[in-house]
Amino acid sequence: MEFTIWDVLIDFSIISGLLLMGVLLRAKIVFIQRTFMPASIIAGILGLILGPYALDILPFTELIGSYPGLLIAFVFAALPFSTGKFKVKEVIGKVGGLWSYSQTIMLLFYGLGLLFALVFLAPFFSDLHNGFGLLLAAGFVGGHGTAAAVGDAFAQQGFEEATSIAMTSATVGALTAISIGLVLIKRAAAKGQANYIQDFKQLPHGLRSGLLPDSEWDSMGEGKVSSIVIDPLIYHVMFIVIATGIGYYLSVLGEELMPNVAIPAFSLAFIVALLIRLVIEAFGADKYLDKEIFSKISGGATDYLVAFGIASINLTVVAQNMVPFIILMIFGIVLAYSFYRFLSGYYFQENWFEKGIFTFGWITGAVAMAIALIRVADPRQESETLDDFGLAYVPITPVEIALITFGPLFIASGQHWLFVVITLLITIAILLFSYSQGWIKKSRT
Repeated sequence: MEFTIWDVLIDFSIISGLLLMGVLLRAKIVFIQRTFMPASIIAGILGLILGPYALDILPFTELIGSYPGLLIAFVFAALPFSTGKFKVKEVIGKVGGLWSYSQTIMLLFYGLGLLFALVFLAPFFSDLHNGFGLLLAAGFVGGHGTAAAVGDAFAQQGFEEATSIAMTSATVGALTAISIGLVLIKRAAAKGQANYIQDFKQLPHGLRSGLLPDSEWDSMGEGKVSSIVIDPLIYHVMFIVIATGIGYYLSVLGEELMPNVAIPAFSLAFIVALLIRLVIEAFGADKYLDKEIFSKISGGATDYLVAFGIASINLTVVAQNMVPFIILMIFGIVLAYSFYRFLSGYYFQENWFEKGIFTFGWITGAVAMAIALIRVADPRQESETLDDFGLAYVPITPVEIALITFGPLFIASGQHWLFVVITLLITIAILLFSYSQGWIKKSRT
């Protein structure tokens, strides 16, 4: 098929229609409201069913599988502009325990997930790629964004099936976060362990349907440049596109200079964006940037990423790896639940359930699912769990990017065992440090 720019328009038009349908279904159907699935996941599932790998009704082009790789670079380029300034003392003093808890389970998912696949799956499935276990963390911990990033990195190394498997992993993780998470919330409420729980029927209509009433409308951000010069939205998009383009160019240049080392474009886009932000801050011009607008742009790109990612899952590839995939998913669910069940009470003496259920949602279905769960368990945000996590996530971000970037590189160079050892040693170090700081209590709440 000959490519034209109109092919891109066709794909985005179809996925936009599915996103709109997802919004309408979430607004009108109570069953879908109870699942708390965002419109992007609904759109992706519809695209998968009606797309080229299933019923083949929708006229997607052959480019459908290429968009997640571009969109994840766009999302990562927005990150440095959408976060606040990092203050070490503030993070350690207020949310050291939450940081330790979240960072530990992230590292365990990467290290133990890979170890589990190498020890218990690889001997029985001879064709299994050495990086197969990494797809558990790619889908569960980071959601569809990280799945796209890791899948794209593996695809550059010849493991082309990785993207479809990682996207499926992310979808399973999101459904796990909501289904099991809601069961855990109901159980905690029955046992009196939840401090702010309300029944689903008592939740605000806007939270259930996704359509906010007039009283809850808010601004997407502040325009700090005159529209006479440039539209404020385009002004912010401009920085992200520049960083993404330079990141991609550097990635291609790196492949030419070092053919055996493929540095993902999203990692380089993040670094370029960070450097741009530092230069802007050095000149005191950062006051003309609005992090809320950057956050909304990033969120919009993520919605499209999730929808395209699910819709482009190659079901044949997933079916060929079905047995090891199911076993790996079960291991991930057990690991996430065990960490929540047995360690939350030792880490958190106050609001342990709210912090634990939030992290369970994050570690299985990404931040969006975690927010959905905490809005059910704590509708008025009285536990301040979301605010604390936002602060704790600042030092987690560079670790996550390092894992996403260097994990596939370690595996490509045959150093998969070294990657396992490094992640587990860092995990042990964090646990020992946390215990010495008193973040891990001697007795469970």
